[in-house]
Amino acid sequence: MSATTTNISSDSGSDSDSDIFDRLSATLAARRGGDPETSYTAKLFAGGPDAILKKIGEETAELIMASKDGGPDGIVYEAADVLFHTLALLAFHGLSVDDVRRELARREGVSGIEEKKARRAK
Repeated sequence: MSATTTNISSDSGSDSDSDIFDRLSATLAARRGGDPETSYTAKLFAGGPDAILKKIGEETAELIMASKDGGPDGIVYEAADVLFHTLALLAFHGLSVDDVRRELARREGVSGIEEKKARRAK
């Protein structure tokens, strides 16, 4: 794990940061069918869902270790990797961050306990 130092306490508040997930989601979608020789994401997509899932597993394990170490820079760095690869998985399946936003909005204000009970009842 080689995390670069970040200033996690600063809040730039810039408009360019506010839609990073939208921009990243669009870039990932554009890489579907791209050249695996020139794009990491296209190479990841060429490996299929198993390759993407493997990366999510690896990055999640690294996030867990960073959290156990307790260093905020490492946690942020590894969380960014997990989010990137999760967004890649969504793009692979033709989904986007907007689909996740809609699901989170649907759940907003709903007790997690009640939501889980409702899933079991189906």
